[in-house]
Amino acid sequence: MTVQHPQYGWEIKDSDDIPSSPEQGRSFFDILQARTSRRGVLRGFAAGAAASGVSLTGCSAIMAGSDKGELTFTELPHGQDETFHVAPGYEHDVLISWGDKVLADAPAFDPRNQSAQAQAKQFGYNNDFVGFLSLPLGSDNSDHGLLAVNHEYTISELMFPGSPKTDQMSKAQADIDMMAHGLSIIEIKKTDGKWAVVQGSKYNRRITPVTEMRMTGPAAGSDRLRTAISQDGVRTLGTYGNCAGGVTPWGTVLTAEENVQNYFKGDPAKTKEAENYKRFGLSGEHEYAWANYYDRWNLAKSPNEPLHVGWVVEIDPFDPDSKPQKRTALGRCKHEGCNVFVNKDNHVVAYTGDDQRFEYVYKFVSKNKYDPSNRAANMRLLEEGTLYVAEFTDGGLVTWRPLVFGQGPLTAANGFRNQGDVMIDMRKAADLLGATRMDRPEDVEVNPRTGSVFVMLTNNSKRKDGDTNAANPRAKNQSGHIIEMTPPDGDHTADRFMWDMFIIAGNPQTEGAKYHPDISANGWFADPDNCAFDNHGNLWIATDGAYKDGVADGVWACAVSGEARALTKHFLRTPLQAELCGPFFTPDNQSFFCSVQHPGEEGTYDQPTTRWPDFRNDLPPRPSVVAINKSGGGRIGS
Repeated sequence: MTVQHPQYGWEIKDSDDIPSSPEQGRSFFDILQARTSRRGVLRGFAAGAAASGVSLTGCSAIMAGSDKGELTFTELPHGQDETFHVAPGYEHDVLISWGDKVLADAPAFDPRNQSAQAQAKQFGYNNDFVGFLSLPLGSDNSDHGLLAVNHEYTISELMFPGSPKTDQMSKAQADIDMMAHGLSIIEIKKTDGKWAVVQGSKYNRRITPVTEMRMTGPAAGSDRLRTAISQDGVRTLGTYGNCAGGVTPWGTVLTAEENVQNYFKGDPAKTKEAENYKRFGLSGEHEYAWANYYDRWNLAKSPNEPLHVGWVVEIDPFDPDSKPQKRTALGRCKHEGCNVFVNKDNHVVAYTGDDQRFEYVYKFVSKNKYDPSNRAANMRLLEEGTLYVAEFTDGGLVTWRPLVFGQGPLTAANGFRNQGDVMIDMRKAADLLGATRMDRPEDVEVNPRTGSVFVMLTNNSKRKDGDTNAANPRAKNQSGHIIEMTPPDGDHTADRFMWDMFIIAGNPQTEGAKYHPDISANGWFADPDNCAFDNHGNLWIATDGAYKDGVADGVWACAVSGEARALTKHFLRTPLQAELCGPFFTPDNQSFFCSVQHPGEEGTYDQPTTRWPDFRNDLPPRPSVVAINKSGGGRIGS
């Protein structure tokens, strides 16, 4: 789908703008009164907690225990231009760009002489999630480590001379395009204050849509997953549409498959999975040419193939020969990311958002417990457990509804045969359980200092008057908001949390936005997407789509408690038409990595709107990972 840019007239493709959740007959509790006051939410939670026996003690302690983590950097002004900007006193370096070497025998990048064989060894396109893992494994080394980077999607008009449409690429171009998806894993090292890729490292690896993988968990082996490639429903190939992700305490990477529906052609209504595909938003109007040349993406030839994507994939970056695992216990949807927290009882809790308008927020609680001395066992923690979906009530409560076969409406009467079906039909199950339809849930992350959980909600221009609720209080929500959830007694396995509206984003002069009252003219932002926490518990917010408001996307940071709660400050901004993804800190908080995705998105290869980061006439704009350090060293933000 394309939408028109209100100011510049650009056409913007936005797959997240097509809701697939049912508009009528919603089974969830309708909330009619918006609650954005922290004091009001606390009163409501206290009343609800008293009625349900939930303890408030831990919640209050967590909220009171946050460090201010004062942010003393000088703000950047809003603006838009062709370059990358970071706050005064900070330095940035492009670490790696599309086409750069990942494997030792990769050729030098030549955009006019590309091949699939070369791209499979080079850094992929449109980098999104960035995760840093210290070397050696188990250390907190902040000068040497591995970087895992997602490659979410491609833009053929910017990749190839002649600017072919994505669904009209030649077979050779489609093969290159395919190899530009997936992930790159690279070893990096900081020397004299500068980060560089370690060339020829044994860890350097490309993972693509043809890398062999395994399905695990309740859906593995399902007859619904059997295809010509996967005759046992366990073997599978590749990952793509990888948006955000996470790093686990046991040193693996989680990568989330999001807008995978765009790769398939054919009529979903003619398959046995017609109901599932409709609910998933799969229309058969493919945006990519892969299906023109490979039966795997043709629904008429491989009707079950779409069920092999839409999962969270776990990868061991320390073993380049390891086989990635698709964790079906985390359910199938358009996962934005997946972030893991070790609960005080050592159960592992994973949070994820389904990034589409009117979709849901989820958490997973492992069956088994984390053992810091047994990495092999920990690497199976996401295979078994209970998945929950969130219902937000106007009393300030979050009720977590379990997606368990045989409980409530998740029975054969509603088309579920077993737990594998519940995970494959995750969205349908959440509909039946009465979850709250949200405004594009994206990153969901736990604050390491306070233990509270922050949910980025990017926007929802399709929400109508009369369909607002406490957790989504604004109709025609162009700019999104951020919700904070707090578990009682710090217990993330609890069935009920409290929630609070942290920020309502957008221009406070025109959109009814809510920030700290002392926000500066440059402190407001729009479309929160990814986020990260520093080791003082400050929240760093990355945006996707702010340029529609006349400002560049970038990063804003703020404290989450105390006098400076929600006082956001502008830290960096992207080049023209780029999105800022995947902020991630080293353990000492002295380096900060981020992805600049789709710079010059509205241009073409032959007529670019920018040539960032190289500014060479023989190179198009290139998505890149940027490393940021404080001039002279020191903690980022202070």
